[in-house]
Amino acid sequence: MLEQLGINAKKAAGILTTATTAQKNKALKEIARSLVKNADDIIAENITDIVNGKKAGLNDGMLDRLMLNEERIKDIADGCIQVAKLDDPCSRVLDEITRPNGLKIKKVSCPMGVIGIIYEARPNVTADAAALCLKSGNAVILRGGKEAINSNIAIANVMRDAVERVGLPKDSIQLVTDTSRSSANELMKMKGVLDCLIPRGGKALIQSVVENSTVPVIETGSGNCHIYVDEYADIDMAAEIIFNAKTQRISVCNACESLVIHSAVIDKALPAIKKRLDEKNVVIRADERARAVCPDIEKAEEIDFATEYLDYIISVKTVDSLDEAIDHINKNSTGHSEAIITNNKDNAKIFMSRIDSSSVYHNASTRFTDGGEFGLGAEIGISTQKLHARGPMGLAELTTTKYLIFGNGQVR
Repeated sequence: MLEQLGINAKKAAGILTTATTAQKNKALKEIARSLVKNADDIIAENITDIVNGKKAGLNDGMLDRLMLNEERIKDIADGCIQVAKLDDPCSRVLDEITRPNGLKIKKVSCPMGVIGIIYEARPNVTADAAALCLKSGNAVILRGGKEAINSNIAIANVMRDAVERVGLPKDSIQLVTDTSRSSANELMKMKGVLDCLIPRGGKALIQSVVENSTVPVIETGSGNCHIYVDEYADIDMAAEIIFNAKTQRISVCNACESLVIHSAVIDKALPAIKKRLDEKNVVIRADERARAVCPDIEKAEEIDFATEYLDYIISVKTVDSLDEAIDHINKNSTGHSEAIITNNKDNAKIFMSRIDSSSVYHNASTRFTDGGEFGLGAEIGISTQKLHARGPMGLAELTTTKYLIFGNGQVR
């Protein structure tokens, strides 16, 4: 089955390479219209997935990622419209050189070709990834998890039909319906068919793809995101930012999982932060110095400081200096998003320079690490690696480059 999907994708990619911006935008708008029109059918399939997920014991965070309703489908459709409004990332002249021998050399952006996406229980990824791949001129093979299979099939079918109605190949978007481990393993070995493989999901999935794939991988990391409350922090601001970063949506990779608090302010900061987090019954797991301030919070084990909970749980580490905070964060971070709350601009500058993560904030919630919030449209994922792409991956990150050389008979 995957071999045939690969053949189909290669053929579609060849056609997409020459598709105009107008054609791609027309397809995206038709997709958006069709998603809203077929929302009831998509939700019906999603309810089946939710019921199955509950039977399988999925936690609240995973169920939240899985759930679709009219509002979320409208958001997905709006994401497609937003992508249509963005500049076409293909055929941009990135550099231009004229050599002494008269050769004119242009470096231009172009599609990667065929992109594979392996992801878990987030059916919105089906639409987001397909929309971005389409606009960037790439064919995509999607392989979601079994938790969302009915939702993914419904969304993919709607998108494929919409693309075909506007004259582009429906196989620009394909979904692997076999959710067994063997299909994922086979996708990882499709070198020569896939030009790039992008995993989206938990740490175990990402690690498996990175370690086992023969296809070039763009690593999108899990999110053990930290917020450091500096000794010069506005405590009220810190409590509000942490409340948002932790509780606004617990199931996402840019939610705050770990707090680091300077010992000079922990007596004042921790009770204020705990008061806000108590509103959502957030469990706090802390070191002994933090527990001395708030004795009713739980004791943290060392593993807590490196854990992405995706739940109403947060860790707290007490430090005595900015340097100690930076060292602790760089040791335990997944390289996703970190923030410092401080009114000391020098401390903020040092923190933002030395923290080795894709997105680093000063006095703002980590929840903004998102393609839409960064003005990139719907994102393909948050890359935590350093090669080719880092941070929210929008359209530009789904292209590569080629050189076009123009001569009039030159030989070497």
